[in-house]
Amino acid sequence: MTYAPRHRLSYAMVGGGRDAFIGAVHRRAIALDGLADLAAGALSSTPERALESGRALGLTNARNHPSWQALLEAELRRPVGERVDAVVVVTPTDTHFPIAHAFAEAGFNVVCDKPLVHTGEQADALVATVLGGGTVFGVTYNYTGYPMVRQARDIVRTGVLGELRKIVVEYNQGWLATALERTGDKQASWRTDPARSGIAGALGDIGSHAENLISTVTGLAIESLVADLGALVPGRALDDDASMLLRFAGGARGVLVASQINAGLENDLRLRVSGTLGTLEWRQEDPNRLVHYRLDGPAQILTRGTPWLSVAARRACRIPPGHPEGFIEAFANIYRGVFEDIRARREGRPADPVDTDYPTVLDGARGVKFIERAVASSRQRRWLDMDGT
Repeated sequence: MTYAPRHRLSYAMVGGGRDAFIGAVHRRAIALDGLADLAAGALSSTPERALESGRALGLTNARNHPSWQALLEAELRRPVGERVDAVVVVTPTDTHFPIAHAFAEAGFNVVCDKPLVHTGEQADALVATVLGGGTVFGVTYNYTGYPMVRQARDIVRTGVLGELRKIVVEYNQGWLATALERTGDKQASWRTDPARSGIAGALGDIGSHAENLISTVTGLAIESLVADLGALVPGRALDDDASMLLRFAGGARGVLVASQINAGLENDLRLRVSGTLGTLEWRQEDPNRLVHYRLDGPAQILTRGTPWLSVAARRACRIPPGHPEGFIEAFANIYRGVFEDIRARREGRPADPVDTDYPTVLDGARGVKFIERAVASSRQRRWLDMDGT
């Protein structure tokens, strides 16, 4: 197959209409580096709202669709070189699998929000389709796009901390400290509904980010876990608070907290990694700083954009030191990795691992299975191995 050369790639979006917070975040992040343009979409589950949102965002009538099925059919009718280069899925979790699987099976590159799907079986089917078709599939665990998270990963992976012993990750929010879903709030309503969110609430929504952050930075595999999940707001059907102990391959121990009922807290994601030679600490609400505590010397504060950072951390920065970068830029780094991988494959050239740095369908699938084991552990009130025993 041949593709007409073009300076910018194109993408279609499913979900994320004009009033959707996360859809706007994804579009702004993609636009930040000028790598791809929104060319088509099915921007809502309601046909009228989908078409209205597409018109508001400047889509042509021919590429503005009332449903994702209509979008897929229309793109498949186009010559291969005129189809969108990627499809971005930003719908509630219950629709991720049918949409992402259908587009991947049809040969489209896909970017999907997290958690990836509802079940391990769905995750396995999606992995098989993506690997079998050789397409690009990114999952927007956006916190791994922060420069100082990538710096932390490189410090750990080069052995500076020595043998890892203890990993603590906390993701604390307060926005669900009251029964917000009973007020008609759209975001709260679907996230607390088992039919749409799946078997997990806070664990799936933000605990999946916490698990991915551990895996990305340390490279350690969770061997076993014991979890305590609960709904602390009366009448809530899914967990709004999760605490667990982790054991990693190689002997390290860990603690993971994911809670959305911490009244007054905003988006308090923090990571601490301790080894035999030192400790790293990073906070999402102060994302441009990474603190390195040394066993045999003074603490060191590393800041974003400085020349002594790793190559991966420097490439994740866009502006000079002292100018804050944050949430949108972290998202943009994920998309930059995805689009560079698409370009490299289209042009038949090897991809630079630093330039194609993004969470893949394998990361998403691992996250789904982590959620399933944590829920099972909490229900059974015992330690469970990640391999299913």
